[in-house]
Amino acid sequence: MVGVDGSPSSRRALDWALRQADATGLKVVAVLAWRAPTGYGTGALVAQGVDWADEARVSLEAIVAPASAPWPQVPVEQRVLEGHPAEILLAQARSADLLVVGSRGHGGFAGALLGSVSNHCVHHATCPVVVVHDRA
Repeated sequence: MVGVDGSPSSRRALDWALRQADATGLKVVAVLAWRAPTGYGTGALVAQGVDWADEARVSLEAIVAPASAPWPQVPVEQRVLEGHPAEILLAQARSADLLVVGSRGHGGFAGALLGSVSNHCVHHATCPVVVVHDRA
């Protein structure tokens, strides 16, 4: 299972998961968690009928398709779920052999303020977790 959000680190995590799945003969489950934005100006978007779930689905497909093209033998299941990314990934990973997540590399004070999906997953997942950074 791999968390995908479009960031460079999540794209690298997806690549890592595809290579691992190819080596082990397993499938990849790509999960994108989303939440409708809140705040000033979002009322206009809601009024225009923006389908956030559909937007997330299109985004995930656009990320997975080119990444998985070199690995046609690896089955990839795509899941788009509404909720907080860490909570969604932990719930979905309960039945996974491995959880792969990206890390944007925020550390220290910035990391403490922003929180960390990867850190939360490492400490709370019921399966092994691989953290892939956005730089080599």
